[in-house]
Amino acid sequence: MKLLALLLLPAYLAAQPLPYVYTKWKQFTKADGLPNDHIFSVKSDGDRLWVGTENGLALIDKKAGKVVKSWMEKDGLPWRAVTGIDIDKRTGDVWLALFGGGLARLSAGRFDHWHQLNSGIVNDVAYGVAVEHDNVWVATTAGASRLNTVTGEWTIFTEKNAPMEEIWNYGVHYADGKVHLAVWGSGVLEYDVAAQRWKDYLDPDAEMEIDLYRDDGIVHVITTGADYVGQVLWVSSYFGVCRYDGRNWRAFYNMDSGLPSDFTNNLRARSGDEAWFATDKGLGAVMDAATNTWVAYTRDPKSSTGKAVVSRDKTVLETVETGLNLPNNYVIAVDTEGSDIFVGTAKGLAWGIGEGYYPKLKERPRKLAQQRRNAQ
Repeated sequence: MKLLALLLLPAYLAAQPLPYVYTKWKQFTKADGLPNDHIFSVKSDGDRLWVGTENGLALIDKKAGKVVKSWMEKDGLPWRAVTGIDIDKRTGDVWLALFGGGLARLSAGRFDHWHQLNSGIVNDVAYGVAVEHDNVWVATTAGASRLNTVTGEWTIFTEKNAPMEEIWNYGVHYADGKVHLAVWGSGVLEYDVAAQRWKDYLDPDAEMEIDLYRDDGIVHVITTGADYVGQVLWVSSYFGVCRYDGRNWRAFYNMDSGLPSDFTNNLRARSGDEAWFATDKGLGAVMDAATNTWVAYTRDPKSSTGKAVVSRDKTVLETVETGLNLPNNYVIAVDTEGSDIFVGTAKGLAWGIGEGYYPKLKERPRKLAQQRRNAQ
């Protein structure tokens, strides 16, 4: 009977719904033309990929598969550390959040620069930037600033005119008429552009040490990123991540999911079902939120090889040896476009090429090597 079960096991495994796993990767480091290996931000824009580093900005031509241009301060970049990037789809302008340098725009090959000495920006230490119609929002350590690019008018949002208990803004995102700010100590703030009204998302149990009541709100008020896609709000924090569909909250932690670590630097959501999280111990992707199915990508620090662990809740369903994947397990930034993913780490950039990508889950065979291991 036991022998029969072992013989039937591969066929049983083949019928299981599983998520897509990235197995084809490219890496970019300083040796490939990046100005620095410490990646702070990454933004995909069609055939162009913009990369913000600790010491400059780079442009990768996806079709050519290489860095085609980079800018450092000697090349006119107003400030060396580029912590946030967004693209104005109407004009093609590239907006940059500068860590210590305020805000910059790359337009027609020229940089424009806004800082505290020449503009109304509230602080020069900027973490993120988001384009909202004619407005550009900047998340800074002293509140959020909004520049109207038509009138040149600046608006500042702090504890005086927005529901900020703290004013350290980590991230900003715009989609579907809503601006979301991730704020250290103030959770997530949502600004309805049409109504010009704020709404805050906090943890109702008000406990900083633990999540006293599960799924009652955001996992923690110290948030690092917020992404609104498909009318679903995804939130990252230093204490786990969560999802809000407008009615129900769902928290995800390392102890009960495939999230590599609860310390999460940033995120990017592809849909209401799928989101990618930049953690200090690897890249975590919840590929199907309803079933808590994840893929965690990590690199073996002793070699150049990596693996992807597929799990549901805490049960490992599959381990795939990917070979090359992440340059480093400390992940700082992530973006998605089409079927591909782009990952900024402490030691370079990873580009996951999504050949055959599919959303959510699909019945497919597991890797043969994994089937053999499970059958032994």
